[in-house]
Amino acid sequence: MIYDAVIIGDGPAGISAALYTIRANMKTLVFGLGDSVLKKASKVENYYGFAEPVSGEKLLSEGEAQLKRLGGVILREEVIGIEKEDVFRVKTVNNTYSAHTVLIATGQKPVSIKIRNLKKFEGKGISYCTTCDGFFYRGKKVGVLGFKDFALHEAEELLKFTNDITIFTNGEKTDFTDKSAAGKFAINEKPISAFEGEEFIERIVFEDGSETPVDGIFVAYGNASSINFALKMGILTKEQSIIANSSQETNIPGLYAAGDCTGVFKQIAVAVGQGAIAGKNMIEYVRALAKKSD
Repeated sequence: MIYDAVIIGDGPAGISAALYTIRANMKTLVFGLGDSVLKKASKVENYYGFAEPVSGEKLLSEGEAQLKRLGGVILREEVIGIEKEDVFRVKTVNNTYSAHTVLIATGQKPVSIKIRNLKKFEGKGISYCTTCDGFFYRGKKVGVLGFKDFALHEAEELLKFTNDITIFTNGEKTDFTDKSAAGKFAINEKPISAFEGEEFIERIVFEDGSETPVDGIFVAYGNASSINFALKMGILTKEQSIIANSSQETNIPGLYAAGDCTGVFKQIAVAVGQGAIAGKNMIEYVRALAKKSD
């Protein structure tokens, strides 16, 4: 089955876009883990239509109810990759979904990793994109920094280039859905103190004082984010945000972005507005495709 629209993110931008695509009778699928940063807002006082303060969690639940009333579906599956072939392929841990258009509306949920010299070695042995840089580590000793399904996916991607792969969890317990796939890799759960080396990274130093040599580290900490999707797809970015035009379309036709992941003023009203614009233009894009095929 090919969906007309796949929307990644169940926050204000994603739900707003889905309300438009569903009402236009487009086959729409929304992915979300229910982890929008809006949940942390105890009182929202500046959103149109609410005379009294409302919690972020209440706003989110109302949006989800509105979506479901229209027949919308939210899949609680983590998206770990997007590819473009004849159509878009959206990959989760266990499934691949096809779509004519895709909206990235995952917000900006920065994961703070407090490891000394992480920034120092970015681009010098530390990478955030296996698709971009995996080739340079053919036959070398590499590590993946992470502990969830996204890290496991990146480790599997690296098998194209090397078999010497260790997943470093930095003290976190692993949370992998596919236990058998995880068995392909060495896993080190020690807390990391620092990355060290001369010009390029050469070793990992753990908090217990032990060390292990590495040629490269691929960061895949937590869940896949908008910037991870952008790096792999060749989407243009600026300062860790996705660049989208006035139609919310990226430099890749049919691929849209809305909300906080575009680096805009981080307000619910802005996210909802961008989602609406994206939804409208996704509808027009799919209709134009249909006309071409007639």
